[in-house]
Amino acid sequence: MRYALAIDIGASSGRHIVGWMEDGEIKTKEVFRFPNGVTEENGHLTWDIQALLGYVKQGIEEAKKEFTIDSLSIDTWGVDYVLLNGDEEILPVYAYRDNRTEAVIPEVHEKMPFSELYRRTGCQFQPFNTLYQLYADLKADRLSDATDFLMIPEYLLYKLCGTKAKEFTNATTMGMISAETLEFDREIVTRLGLPEKLFPKLQMPGEVIGEYEGIPVMLCATHDTGSAVEGIPMEGENLYVSSGTWSLLGVKTPAPITDEASEKANYSNEGGVGYNRYQKNIMGMWLVNELRRDLCPGKDFGAIVKEAEESSYESMVDADAAMFLAPESMKGAFDSVLDPKPATEGDYFRSAHLSLANSYRKAISELEANTGKTYDKLYIVGGGAKNAFLNALTEKATGKTVIALPIEATALGNLKIQFTEKEK
Repeated sequence: MRYALAIDIGASSGRHIVGWMEDGEIKTKEVFRFPNGVTEENGHLTWDIQALLGYVKQGIEEAKKEFTIDSLSIDTWGVDYVLLNGDEEILPVYAYRDNRTEAVIPEVHEKMPFSELYRRTGCQFQPFNTLYQLYADLKADRLSDATDFLMIPEYLLYKLCGTKAKEFTNATTMGMISAETLEFDREIVTRLGLPEKLFPKLQMPGEVIGEYEGIPVMLCATHDTGSAVEGIPMEGENLYVSSGTWSLLGVKTPAPITDEASEKANYSNEGGVGYNRYQKNIMGMWLVNELRRDLCPGKDFGAIVKEAEESSYESMVDADAAMFLAPESMKGAFDSVLDPKPATEGDYFRSAHLSLANSYRKAISELEANTGKTYDKLYIVGGGAKNAFLNALTEKATGKTVIALPIEATALGNLKIQFTEKEK
């Protein structure tokens, strides 16, 4: 029996899941789980990267107590990275919800208008795109001593095996990968004055890049959505939502779609394992999580959903509006736009659920118009797949057959890539 270890890290928690093949299917066991979250440092939102690395190593030791691990890989969220000067970290490691890019975005677009950036990369506008973060670092003189920048999973893999690799699927979250060549767009690098040495040739999922204590270390689709889509047992061409803190709604396409309609709809093109993912970021369960933090910290999510179901409130917010990205108070943000104002906690949570379902409806309408295709089914995976109320609202709003799969799709995709390589 061969055992692979998937280390799947999200913005709020991480998990170590061991997988093996049995009767043609991947079987799994979670062996370790740990917390994650942003920390505030000197007025900025940052990641405690050393704590993350410590949890990664601790979980590997826990896995080894039960299994003989034959390979491992790590996936995380996209866009964020660690700057290095040789082997030394250049701290802090900023989190994508930090507002440091706001001041530099206009300057980036003076050097290369967003319409040109989109035509070249097909990457949707988000204020936290790696492109803007790196330019903020350039302006703050954080790149002058930088020899490398590694995305979060690349950094963690490097600390395990000593290899600095640039993995394709995560690179496509940066806003810097050419939709034609699927490598770094050198014109963007040059125009923005970024150091050329930071942008080497990309490597693909499935490559073995080193060892950690005798365990082969591999590249999976290190962007968690890339692994999640690999892990969905999807029949034919259909829509997917990877539902967590963010909801990533999209469809597989043969190649990036970078036309004006896609730019206007703010659709993104991200790398998959042998295909393109044409998808959109939707605010996701962040809305519900932050309302819970404001209104009723510690309340069970089952009770929250029940209150939302029992409410008759019907007003919605634009779930994709920038004001909901990192408000001081999510309740305050809802109050500023809702009319009438919610009277109960259940009203707030119902509004959040309705707003998410409506965002899915709008996104699917845009997607079908832009691809020229219609789709019958919507596969939902991730933590949000367990939310039967949201699934029912989504089915009603979109008119699609919703197939909710409350599985660890990201870990399954991570493991699938490891097993595919090992069986070549």
